[in-house]
Amino acid sequence: MLQITTLVENSPGEHKGLVHEHGLCFHIEKDGESLLFDVGQSDAAVRNAAMLRIDLSRVRRIVLSHGHYDHSGGLRALAAVIPRLRLFTGAGFFDDKYGDVGAAYEFLGNDFDAAWLVEAGIAHTTLDAPVAEIVPGVFALTDFPRVHGDEVVNPRFKVRVGGAFVPDAFSDEVMLAVDTPEGLVALLGCSHPGVKNMLDAAAQRLDRPIHAVIGGTHLVEASPESLALTVEYLRQKDIRVIGVSHCTGAVAMGSLAVFGDRYYHNRTGTALILD
Repeated sequence: MLQITTLVENSPGEHKGLVHEHGLCFHIEKDGESLLFDVGQSDAAVRNAAMLRIDLSRVRRIVLSHGHYDHSGGLRALAAVIPRLRLFTGAGFFDDKYGDVGAAYEFLGNDFDAAWLVEAGIAHTTLDAPVAEIVPGVFALTDFPRVHGDEVVNPRFKVRVGGAFVPDAFSDEVMLAVDTPEGLVALLGCSHPGVKNMLDAAAQRLDRPIHAVIGGTHLVEASPESLALTVEYLRQKDIRVIGVSHCTGAVAMGSLAVFGDRYYHNRTGTALILD
């Protein structure tokens, strides 16, 4: 059995007691294993898990998709309630990440560093291979080839190196792929390297079709031409479940309405359940 519950997302769901915020956090329950993918930006994941009767004390592993505050900021609150955590991140996760706002910059990175992980007793693994099995049937993937020319990182995203600001290539980006009898369930944080690039990598490396894709796609910044190519890609790949939101954007989510019941707005409290 696989259940993926969205503990945190930008939008409220039908359960009005849950806290929504700009960010993502998924709780994954698979064959008795319990883990988190991203943690939102605050203690919202802890509060929402209690409301949804999800026992966070069973979580032993957290995978973070990249080093932006809205995906990593909840770690301090979770570390206070979950013992013996192991954290998985991509290479470059601790880079100082910024957004370019013209003549100035805004910090977008993590509120902790590697030294704090040691102080908090959190074991940390930097994912240095294209594929790593985190628990049986749940794979973390990174280092995505950039093969779709329309998928480009917005140049406003920067990394501070010494005294210089350089474009952020998001080498730290990580996705999860959960194997099921129907195919892979792909979990995406923000898809900065490109959603098509990432899904291609998962299908090729694991030699399995993509059954479902949920999470953030960063199509909010896609050109109309790139958005059309992505919708066509999802159609051609015959992906049966499309539950994207967060940084996908209203225009892109509106375009995905062509998939009918195969698409849903993945919001705070939504659960994808596969037997």
